[in-house]
Amino acid sequence: MSRPAVEVADILRAQGSCFLDKYESSFSFQQRKVYRALQSCRTAALGDHLDACPQCGHQAISYNSCRNRHCPKCQTQARERWLAARQRELLPTRYFHVVFTVPHELNLLALTNARLFYNLLFTASAATVLEVAADPQHLGAEIGMLSILHTWGQNLLLHPHLHCVIPEGGFSLDRTTWVKPRYPFFLPVKVLSRVFRGKFLAGLKRLYRRHKLRCAGPASALADPRQFGRLLRSLYKQDWVVYAKPAWGGPIQVLRYLGRYTHRVAISNHRLLSFDGERVTFRWKDYAHGSQPRVMTLTAVEFQRRFFLHVLPKGFVRIRHFGCLANRFRSNSLALGRKLLATAPSSESSDPLPLPQATLWHCPHCGALMVIVQRFKPGELSSPCAGFDSS
Repeated sequence: MSRPAVEVADILRAQGSCFLDKYESSFSFQQRKVYRALQSCRTAALGDHLDACPQCGHQAISYNSCRNRHCPKCQTQARERWLAARQRELLPTRYFHVVFTVPHELNLLALTNARLFYNLLFTASAATVLEVAADPQHLGAEIGMLSILHTWGQNLLLHPHLHCVIPEGGFSLDRTTWVKPRYPFFLPVKVLSRVFRGKFLAGLKRLYRRHKLRCAGPASALADPRQFGRLLRSLYKQDWVVYAKPAWGGPIQVLRYLGRYTHRVAISNHRLLSFDGERVTFRWKDYAHGSQPRVMTLTAVEFQRRFFLHVLPKGFVRIRHFGCLANRFRSNSLALGRKLLATAPSSESSDPLPLPQATLWHCPHCGALMVIVQRFKPGELSSPCAGFDSS
């Protein structure tokens, strides 16, 4: 893939000071940390490393990456390593894709209570799927799932939702057979929607009663119990959005799908079209109108404001496993699942998922894979060494 004409880091370096002048007082420590990391990524501020070709001896000096999980430039190899590990944890069956979304009226609480809010989104959605799947009227099985948190919409505004990847079926309650779903969309979407709404709002009410929700800033009106009660009543009357796709392909297709969702950030550099020093133009899909491709232009300050809405709390885990695929049950569940699906275990014999060629740097002269032979601290290498390329 060709190098993008504009990067998020370019916008931060050009207009970061204007943005901080306006929003620094409301900036969290974690947001400041991400801001500094993205500005410094692949610059002399983070030091350099020397790469060499083991075949022809060609050498080149490159700047170090920030490796921050919110950086558009630093997720590719992290994603490929994660996918290679997950390759051994997929069952030989088809998978479903289910998406849980909360109403936009709750965005104010998500902004001021990110950790609590997103944890509740994970637990309420997982409890919903596991409970409905265990009901004999729907599936009558013990299932597992993987959930991935996204907090953004294509226009970069706050849009918290979970992408869930679920095997096609699960264990019978006595764990002797593999039960397949009777519905083309795995479980009834309307039932999932109602149960999810009830569990999420019950959890929200519980947090409020225990005085754990922070109602400040734009959400300050909700500190009044009457206002909070009105909000809950209005949300109970809405149909919450739970979206499900029919089952698609086996493990290979699942890996390709996960590669598009797991380590994604709010916007990739390749969606940026132009930056004139004041305004940013980028591509987006209008899902409210049939996924129409559109172009949006924002001031650099507004673009940065939207981008930093999606910085997660320190240490927050945005990819989680639930049910029989939870960490402590996964090994045994995978072994039993392969047995019940009449398939020999493949975790030891399957080849690891290879890194795509685009994620690795190859020698421009002979094509061999370049390797790091020496690292330099910031300022240690004042100028590129003679005979080296600097990139």
